[in-house]
Formats: sequence, C-alpha cells, structure tokens
Amino acid sequence: MTAMSWGDPALSAFLAAAYLGLLSILWLLLWAGVPHWGRKWMLQRPEGPPPDDGPRVSICVPARDEADNIAACVAAALAVDWPSLEVVVVDDQSSDDTAAIARAAAGDDPRFVLVRGTPPPRGWAGKPWACARAAGESTGSLLLFIDADVTLAPEAVHALVAELQRRHLALLSAFGSWRLETFWERVLIPAVGWLIRGVVDLDRVNDPGRPESFANGQCILVDRASYDSLGGHGVVADQVLDDVRLAEAFKRRGLATGLVVAPWLFEVRLYRSLGEIIAGYSKNLYEGLGRRPVLGLGAVLFIGVGAILPFVGLLGGGFARLVLGWGVPQAPWLAWFAVICGLQVAFRYRIERRDRRPGGVAWAHPLANLILAWILLRAVFSMQATWKGRRFVDGRAQPD
Repeated sequence: MTAMSWGDPALSAFLAAAYLGLLSILWLLLWAGVPHWGRKWMLQRPEGPPPDDGPRVSICVPARDEADNIAACVAAALAVDWPSLEVVVVDDQSSDDTAAIARAAAGDDPRFVLVRGTPPPRGWAGKPWACARAAGESTGSLLLFIDADVTLAPEAVHALVAELQRRHLALLSAFGSWRLETFWERVLIPAVGWLIRGVVDLDRVNDPGRPESFANGQCILVDRASYDSLGGHGVVADQVLDDVRLAEAFKRRGLATGLVVAPWLFEVRLYRSLGEIIAGYSKNLYEGLGRRPVLGLGAVLFIGVGAILPFVGLLGGGFARLVLGWGVPQAPWLAWFAVICGLQVAFRYRIERRDRRPGGVAWAHPLANLILAWILLRAVFSMQATWKGRRFVDGRAQPD
C-alpha cells in the first residue's frame, strides 16, 4: 500500500470527502437541534391573576429618536396587568418627537413619568446613562428595563416577577420574539439573532455556580436593592454592550442571574433597513465576542467555510459542468454539495417555522451569511462605531 502525497488525486478526494462529511454532520445536528433549543428554560404564561400585594415594579425605558416605536411601547407597558406599576420614559435628547409621542400615548395616566434626558457625563455611554436616570426617578422595588422598540405582553410582568421570586434571582432576562416587516429584516435578523442565541449556553448561564452570564437588554428585570448595591448602571457606564456586562457584574458579586426563553413575553422591532441592521450589529456583534480579533476572524472563517463555500461549490461547479462543459467536478461531488446546501436551507426553514413565521425566506439564507460575514469583518477592522449620533471607539463611549 503506497502512502498518499500532496497532489495525489486519492488524497484530494479523501480531504474533500472529510470536509463534506463533517459539514453534513454539522448541519444535520443543527437542523435536528432547533426544536429542542431553550425548551428547558421556557417561561410559561402565568395562570390566574397577579397577586394584589405584589412588589411595585417600575418599567424603565431609555428612548433616543424612537418616534416610530415609543407609542406602542408606552401603550403596551401601561396595559400590563400588574397592580402596582409605573412607567418611566427617559427622552434621551431625541432629535425627533419621541417625548411628545410618548406623552400622548400615555394620556393622563398617573402611572406615567417622562424624564427629560441630559448629556451623559464624561465616561458614560448614552444608554447606560439614560437607564441610570430612569432608575433614579423610579419608585419600584423591582426595575424592568426594556428598549423603546419593545412591546410587552399583558402578562409579562406577572411572569417575570414570579420567576424572579421562585428562583431567588437578583436579575432575570429573557429572549422574546422579533417583529419583522421588511425583506432585509426577515432575511438578516433571524440569522444574526439565532447565531447569538446558539452560542449562549443557557444551562451555564442559569447555573449560579458557574461564571458564565448573559442578559438581553431588550428585557431585564432586577431587584432594586441588588442593583443599587452594585452601583447600578455605573458599573457599565462606558460599555456599548451594557446588558451583558451588567449581568456579568451581578454574577461576579455572587448575585444569582437567570435567562429564559419566552417568545410570547414581548415583541421587538430592532431595525428597519439594511443600513440600520449593518450599523446596529457592527456595534454589538463583535463586542459580544470580547473584541478579540481571533474570535471575530474565526467566526468569519467558520461562516465562510461552513456555510458559504458549499453554495460556491454547488453554483460554481454546476456552471463549470453545465455551461463550460468541464468534466469536473464530478456529479457525485455536486450532489454532495447540494445535500449540504439543502440542509442549510432546511435548518433556516425550521427556525422560521419554530418562530411561527412563513418559511419562504429560507432560500435567502446564503445571502444572510454573506452579509453576516461582512458585518463581522467590518467590525473587526474598524475601531470606531457610530449609533444615533454617538461614537464608540474600541467598544467604549466617547465624549461628544
């Protein structure tokens, strides 16, 4: 038996088969795992009415240039079924009619408080400062921080408070569901969102004995006493990824944190255009990898080799055989590429159906991966990001 050497067709075939075989197993496992993700940590709707003697909850909403979203956010927050409630909106120096729209949505409801934002002090990012202002103006023993593009379900506070108390947590966060309207939202946001969810180990995050932590800034409920003991949002004052860093601060202090899956709990409209999606995720995604170039470039390499290259092989190989008349790649290799591509589309289809959306967008999954790779590359090689008129350099807020 002779040893194979570089350039030997048998070795090339072996390496190609190994690569395609690994990808086949990977995408098959991902496809099979979608229905089971998060099942253990699913938060159910509460049964029965909320308790009359429940703790006072302050819903804190930082809002900057949110004229398109704030009315629905305020109306849903005030419609929450909880006996002792207030809604505190901080108009973070908006350049649009955010404040007026929020006030109109609240009407004369005495539970609504509108706070005029002030410039963040030196060393503070805009959102943490707005959250700190909201907390400072609130009166609740529990604080529920939500984004201005979030609409809560009526039972949301009841479910979150019950879970926080049942598990004796100091911080509880949740994954909700996305509201997707434009083509680019439907194509890109689930791809990026499920990439983030897929790398979060819910078992470790929910284990008080382990250091791993994570919070989704769209919905974070905290115990006021624990929050104040840490210094509130002051511990994440300059952070662009303030939600995750806040959960890390809680866990470092020995305070129990939790993360649940609750698609019914709230709906969020993240971005509305391709430009907003690229800018928003360029700011956050690389920061979530700890701003480590090795991890960022590794993610790009994985997406390129594991997701994009099979489509390049299928389309390029098909063009070479059918249009150019080449004898390579041979039909079995093309068929294998087709199987892997089909598994990716099936994986995305299963995600869409799990989230109760039509599955037709699954065919655009290769496009989503191309743009996702570009977003990661853009973030890795750009030290500076801008969001809503504010600059961040190397993941830290910069003075205006």
